[in-house]
Order: sequence, then C-alpha cells, then structure tokens
Amino acid sequence: MRSATIKKGIERTPHRALLYATGISPSQMGRPFIGVASSFTDLIPGHSGMKDLERFIEKGVHDGGCVPFFFGIPGICDGIAMGHRGMHYSLASRELIADMVETVCEAHRLDGLVLLTNCDKITPGMLMASARLDIPAVVVTAGPMLSGRRHSRRLNLTTDTFEAVGKYKRGEISLDELKALEQCACPGAGSCQGMYTANTMACVTEAMGMSLPGCAATPAVAAEKRRIAYESGVVIGQLVKKNVTTRKIITRKSVENAIRVDMALGGSTNTVLHIPAIAHEAGIRLPLERFDELSTDTPHIANMIPGGSHYMEDLYYAGGVPAVLARLRKKLHNTLTVSGKRIHAIADRAEIFDGEVIRSLDRAYHSQGGIAVLKGNLAPAGCVVKQTAVSKEMLVCKGTARVFDSEEAAMKAILDNHIKPGDVVVIRYEGPKGGPGMREMLSPTSAIAGMGLSSSVCLITDGRFSGGTRGPCIGHVSPEAMEGGVIAVVQDGDEIRVDIPRRTIELMVSDPEIRSRQKKWKAPRPKITTGWLSRYARLVTSASTGAVMKA
Repeated sequence: MRSATIKKGIERTPHRALLYATGISPSQMGRPFIGVASSFTDLIPGHSGMKDLERFIEKGVHDGGCVPFFFGIPGICDGIAMGHRGMHYSLASRELIADMVETVCEAHRLDGLVLLTNCDKITPGMLMASARLDIPAVVVTAGPMLSGRRHSRRLNLTTDTFEAVGKYKRGEISLDELKALEQCACPGAGSCQGMYTANTMACVTEAMGMSLPGCAATPAVAAEKRRIAYESGVVIGQLVKKNVTTRKIITRKSVENAIRVDMALGGSTNTVLHIPAIAHEAGIRLPLERFDELSTDTPHIANMIPGGSHYMEDLYYAGGVPAVLARLRKKLHNTLTVSGKRIHAIADRAEIFDGEVIRSLDRAYHSQGGIAVLKGNLAPAGCVVKQTAVSKEMLVCKGTARVFDSEEAAMKAILDNHIKPGDVVVIRYEGPKGGPGMREMLSPTSAIAGMGLSSSVCLITDGRFSGGTRGPCIGHVSPEAMEGGVIAVVQDGDEIRVDIPRRTIELMVSDPEIRSRQKKWKAPRPKITTGWLSRYARLVTSASTGAVMKA
C-alpha cells in the first residue's frame, strides 16, 4: 500500500503518533487509507447537500475495510459568478482543484480516493487529479436539482431567470413575475436541472466508467443517491485491493464512449475543454477534430433543456445513463468501469422506461450529436457550437459584425436594444489568456434569447458558454484575440458567414486585408495583472487544447 510510506517501520513512529492523534485505532493502522475529497460548501446549491452524502460514503469506506480521511476542495457556482469579475476564476479553479487533490494525496500517501463533486469545474478538476495520480478512485456526483414550479409550469434556472431578464426588459413579463421566478426556479439542493455543464460532466463521468451506474441522473434529494454514495465507499476498497487504478478505467476507448454519450445527450460545449484536459492527464492525445468525427456518427437521442424540453429528472425516470448506453451499445467500446462491470454488461441490464425521453437511434431528434467543430479563417484552430440547440433557420447564417472587447460592453448593447436582427455579436478578449479565464457568456446569450433575437442574431466569442446557452452561439474561437488571432482584427461592419452543416466560419474580408490589420494590431494591456489569475494567463494554453496549463 502507498500508505505504508507513512505508517510502516520504526522510523515512522512520529508519523503514527500524529495519525493516532486524529482518533484512529491501532486496529485500523493496517487498513488502506482512503482520501474523501469533498467539495461541500454552503455557497453552491449543487454542493449544499453533500454533508449527508459524506456520512454514507464514510459508512461505505468503513464497511469496505478501509479508513476514510476527509479533506476539503473549494467550489465555484458558475451561475453566481456569472457576468462579473468572479467568472474570471471559474475555469482557472479547475487547475487549482486538480493541484489540491494531487497535493493532499501525495503528501499523505493515500491509497485511494472517493471524489465527492457536482458542479462545472469541480468534477473535471477532480478527474484530472485522479488521472494524474493514477491511483484507485471513484467519483460521486451529488446529483441534479428537481425542477422548479410556478402554478402548473415547470421551471429551470436558465429559461426562467437568465432569459427572464431579457423578457422583462422587452416588456413580456412584469417585475412581480420576475421576482416570483427567482424564488421558484431553483427549489433546493442539486446541480441545475438541465443538460448544463455540471450534469453533462456527471453523465460523461459515468459513461467513462468513473462513477457507479445510475449516479449521474439520480436527483440530489433521492434516497438512491445515498445508496450510491454508500456503495461507492465500499467499491473503493475493492479497487484498492485489486489495484484497479484510474488509468485502467480512463483509456482512449472509455474517453470515446464518454464523448459519444455527450453527443447523444446534446451536452454542454464545455466538455470540449474538460474531456481533452482529463485525457491529457491520462497521457491520451485527443485532438479537437475527434469530437466532430464522433458527433457526425452519433445521433442526438435525448432532447434535454436548454435546447430541448426534458429535465434531468425525466432522464432519471427514463433509465438514466445506463439506458443511454443501451441505446448506443453497438457504438460503444466494452470498457471497464469502477463497478467491476463492463460497459456492455451495464447496457444489457439497463431498462428504458420512456422511449420519448431516450429515443432509439432510428427515431433520433437529430441525426448528429450535440456539438459541431467549425473551422475557417476566423478560427483556424477551431471553434465549437451546440448545433442541436440551434434553430434550422440559423444553421447557415451571415450578418454584420458588432464588435465588443468585453462581455460587459456586449451585455449593455443587448439590453439597450442596440442589437438588431442580422447582427453578429463578436465578443473578444475573453479567451483563456485574454479573459483571463475564458468567462462564460450565459448572460449575453440569455439576454439575446430573452429579447427574442435567438433566431436572427449570431454570437461569436473566444470565451465560452454555459451549458445553459442555446441558439447560434459559437465559442472557443482559436487562436484567441489576446494571441493575435483573426478575431482580434474583426471590425464593426465586416460580414461574417457561418455554415454549421459544412463546419465553416468565415470572415468575409480578403486575406491581404486581414494580414494588413494583423500587422497593425497590438496586444492590449492584460485586464488582470496581479494574483493567481495573472500567473494563470501566462501559463494557460489554447481552448483548442483544453486550456490546460503549460508544464
């Protein structure tokens, strides 16, 4: 056992003394030491119920013959951090989380990990750490929130709060209705109700084999979630005894399974940042183009909000991720999972309880998966769009550029009615370096939808989007503006053409003119020059490579 380093031999007498000071007994000293990395916090509804799950994980670890040691990991709620300085820290926190898990685990020579997580950057950060460490690990995602209710209508965070701001500005709803929605949309603990980034990553984690079957879609408030937490604690002891380490679970084939499930569910575009980062830590090269290759061969079979109408609770009652695996079985590699079962065995045992929520491949909502990768002179290294959340009339569009050097400037123009049908809103200097931190643009994309412009206005950015974004919103433009990418020299009035079916994005300006503009371009002063974010901006790589940090 790794933990023998801190507890075996005469020279480790002081180490054992300190361990005994934590309250463990001599009979426990010979057992595997399991770190339980918990991202509990009162600040995030997706994490506020974790104290309950911690109890059940602890019971499971004990019953599995191991000793649990809890340690804390910070979390950021992207919804609360949205639209202000706080969002600069969100993506950057992923790297801190991975480093913190690595640091605690290596310093204390833990034998295995249970990773209790839920929201956007916490889950990929923990997965990155487990792949980097390559020790036995199990992920417990704390589960989605139930839908809100107002009168007889179901509510969700994006449509009924973010987009409601635009509806109020437009005069479509009253201030009293807006205030009522903000108290009803999010009824309690859990990650936000649709196939936003948190729930997408939970589904990806389960499909990759790092969570127990059924974990992703089981609601945060369900007793079943407690049972999954308990069983995850038991399972980690089995993985340690059999030496089933993370890289035996996270392989090229399991990563491809995860991408297929992502495409079938119409998941968040943020997975195009997170899955490559996880693969990178596992020593797997995953080019951006692989997402598009798998998307073109994976039908979109679950029409989840924000692009569709079904909630995570609908997916749960329809059979969850195992049912999705059953639909996709012929396209999936038969990889190992932390449960000890292989993917095909889980798919074979799954039941599909609602064929409308999880359709068969021949009745898919769309013939291709959720995400498309576009390239062209505006994004030579690529950019991404959630194509299944784009209306048919906007799959091919062209318009006049309205250029903004920050999210705030664009947001003001949208809410002040300065954006008109046929405009292409370009938001730049919001990439990994330029942001810094590649802020999510849910506020402007939701405002566009709320103002009734999602079928007539396109948004393009070197920043990124929340999983709650819908409409023709194209992000991750690479190279980003801060690196002198073509997006840095787009001017008001330029024509831009987007063709999602053909995977192209073009600035309709001649090559000599683009080169001339680039020669005159000078990088602006960084927005943040002190603290952690200034270091992050110097070390972070392109969105096209997962925005990982340079070694």
